[in-house]
Amino acid sequence: MKRDEAIQIVKPLLKQERFDHTLRVAETAIDLAKQYDESQEKAELAAILHDYAKYFPLEDMQQTIRESNLSKNLLDYHHELWHGPVASVLVEQRHGITDPEIQNAICYHTTGRAHMSRMEAILFVADYIEPGRSFPGVDEVREAAQKDLFRAAWMALRNTIQFLVGKHATVYPDTFYAYNDLTKRLNAGGN
Repeated sequence: MKRDEAIQIVKPLLKQERFDHTLRVAETAIDLAKQYDESQEKAELAAILHDYAKYFPLEDMQQTIRESNLSKNLLDYHHELWHGPVASVLVEQRHGITDPEIQNAICYHTTGRAHMSRMEAILFVADYIEPGRSFPGVDEVREAAQKDLFRAAWMALRNTIQFLVGKHATVYPDTFYAYNDLTKRLNAGGN
């Protein structure tokens, strides 16, 4: 699928502000893919489609989770986490996107997971640091992304976990697994 086709698919599904965010994530993902020697085309496509299901009715997302191979424990956590995994299923069912790199990047763009691939980390970080984002810690992650993709992902995970714990909110297990995995990787000096 080409960029223009993907844009035509998502534009009617998103509010203008979210569509603008999507385009910024795509540009950021392309830059990161170029820097870290990953497919710019795949990074761009995953970024354009990452919020495909963002505004789908909760009942529809619940049904997709129940009827697919997605982890059912998603239903025990905040619905903000559902749109990535649901989108990864629906872009295959409705639009024939079967590339596992693209699907996994979409699926885990909000939570992360242990053993994230570079493509998954690219979308995860791009979504976090795109130029429209403004919150405590984002500039530090932007700087890190220029030097070490996985350190940037680790910092984003750390910030997210601290934010959620500070709000007394639950944290999805994959986010802890991603943080722990990257902590071990970074402490071992390997990427």
